[in-house]
Amino acid sequence: MTSSVLKPAAELASTNTERVPNESAEYRRARQALLVEEIELRRHIERVAELRRALPPGGEVTRTYEFIGESGAASLADLFGNKQTLIIYSYMFGPQREKPCPMCTSFMGTWEQKLPDIEQRVSFVFVARSPIARLIEAKKARGWTRHKVYSDASGDYTRDYVSKDDSDVPGYNVFTRDDGTIRHFWAGEMGAGTMDPGQDPRGAPDMDPLWTLLDTTREGRGTDWYPKLNY
Repeated sequence: MTSSVLKPAAELASTNTERVPNESAEYRRARQALLVEEIELRRHIERVAELRRALPPGGEVTRTYEFIGESGAASLADLFGNKQTLIIYSYMFGPQREKPCPMCTSFMGTWEQKLPDIEQRVSFVFVARSPIARLIEAKKARGWTRHKVYSDASGDYTRDYVSKDDSDVPGYNVFTRDDGTIRHFWAGEMGAGTMDPGQDPRGAPDMDPLWTLLDTTREGRGTDWYPKLNY
C-alpha cells in the first residue's frame, strides 16, 4: 500500500450516508470526524502488517527444543505439522500457579472456535511450564477440544523465547520453516517499558476481540474488572 494511490480519508468519509434516528448535528459532526480517524487507523494497521511481513530473515533456531504433548514427546519441528509457519502462545500456567491465568484463559477461550480457520494456513499451539497432566486437566475443565497444548518441561524454550528468567509471563512467537531451516519470524515485544501512561502493557493491534469490542462502548476497557475463570 502506498499513500499516493489512496484517496484522502476525509474524502472517503464524506461519502458516508449512514444516519441514526434522532441524532443531533453535533453528534454527526463528531461522528464524521471520528470516521476519518477510523479510516486512518485501518490504513495504519495495514502498513504495520506490511512492514511485519517484510521483515528480513529472523534468527535461525539452532537448539533442539523438546516438548511434552498429549501424545508424548515432540520437537519444535514437530509442532509445525505440515505447515511452514508456527505460532506458539506461551500462557501463564507455571508449576507455582494453582490455576491458569484468567486473562490467558480468556484469550485462549476466544481462539478455541477460530482454530479450525487459523489452521488452514498455519500451525497454532499452546505452551506452558506446568507438567502436561495439569495442562490436560485444565483444558478439559474449560471444555476445550481444539487446543494443542504442550509442556515445556525443561524450560529451555521459555527461557530463550519468552523470559530469560523463566518468569510466569505470556509470550507470542511466530516461527517459519523453509527447506528444513527454522527461523524466528516475529514476537510481541510490547511490555511495561513501552506502555503509555494510564494503560496496561499491551500490543497493537490487539490479539483478542475482547478489547476491540469494549473499545466500541462508552465504558471502554475500564480498570475495575478482570476476566474470571468461572462466572
